[in-house]
Amino acid sequence: MGVTRVIIGVPKEICPGETRVALTPANVTVLKKKPDLRILIEQGAGDAAGYPDSEYQAAGAEIVSRDNTFEQADIVLQVQTPGSNASNGADDLGKLRANQIVIGMMDPLANPSFASTLAEKNVTGVALELVPRITRAQAMDVLSSMAMIAGYKSVLMASTASNRMFPMNMTAAGTLAASRVFIMGVGVAGLFACSTAKRLGAIVEAYDVRPAAREQILSVGAKPVELDLDTAAAEGKGGYAQAQGEDFLKRQRELMTEVVSRMDVIITTAAVPGAKSPILVTEDMVKAMKPGSVIIDLAAERGGNCELTKLGETVVEHGVTIIGPSNVPSSVAFHASQMFGKNMENLLNLLIDKEGKLNLDFEDEIVRETVVSHDGDVPHTRMRQLLNLPELAAPSQDETPAT
Repeated sequence: MGVTRVIIGVPKEICPGETRVALTPANVTVLKKKPDLRILIEQGAGDAAGYPDSEYQAAGAEIVSRDNTFEQADIVLQVQTPGSNASNGADDLGKLRANQIVIGMMDPLANPSFASTLAEKNVTGVALELVPRITRAQAMDVLSSMAMIAGYKSVLMASTASNRMFPMNMTAAGTLAASRVFIMGVGVAGLFACSTAKRLGAIVEAYDVRPAAREQILSVGAKPVELDLDTAAAEGKGGYAQAQGEDFLKRQRELMTEVVSRMDVIITTAAVPGAKSPILVTEDMVKAMKPGSVIIDLAAERGGNCELTKLGETVVEHGVTIIGPSNVPSSVAFHASQMFGKNMENLLNLLIDKEGKLNLDFEDEIVRETVVSHDGDVPHTRMRQLLNLPELAAPSQDETPAT
């Protein structure tokens, strides 16, 4: 696919509670260095994140209406595309047109049918959640960027909800013991939760089913909790945790009950891409916790790691406060947008060459792994499997993939 002049459009996010924006003025400044590139920003698109229209204009963008953004753009950039925005995403889906490209979060593994929907409209879809975990793609990895922010913010949420201070304090009124904070799941979110809690002065312990996580836990100043479990098959492709069987999870819960009973704060982050979050904290484990303890369940959007979590609510059960937040990165919209926008900028630099021409090179692993719909079809291998579509024939040696 190639055009002589690329027009990028950034509409305002309409998903309830979404305050991020897909590009910041700093990203516009960099992208505008490409010849003839136009960038359209819907009026007010960055207001909620702290990026006014005037800053976009100063960077070289054009401020237009929502309809003009969708009508003119060759590439539409969104934080939440209709694939991940189940609330009112249909409003935007109707605005997408044939031969357009939409890039953003699509929740592709949980909502694979969206790829088929885009293919039917002859829209090319690029799902940011599928950026491969390879060195060259790290600068495009929005999942890691947003997880970092969620991990940081989860600790602040816990400290606010807790009836205890985090650091130890020796005062004239006596010594205040440090809070004990337990992080369950130490991917990017968990590691940043560990380091943030440590900086606040808490005694931090952490657990992850992946054996390789032990060194990572130690690297951020936390103490690894080790259980007598066979975890050889716990890590899947790309370093993500792999779903475990119910027997494994039952044994894990039994061993974990004694650990959680001595904690003041628990932050759970365990998620498996495209699957329901595993239950790590049962109601019986909550009953064993101290009165006034706090659980922050960062996996709430996938059903939660705690059996008693309610998405978007704060509940008190058996004397324990359980918070199930949704879209945590949006609560830090300025920096979340800065990181998201930089990830998007780096991806666009791959898709748009120095001459300002668009080129989808399906021989590139990043393109191949993120494009879920193109040219009226679903070229992505895993998407086709989830949709029960027949396997695509490999191109012959004298053929090159369509671009």
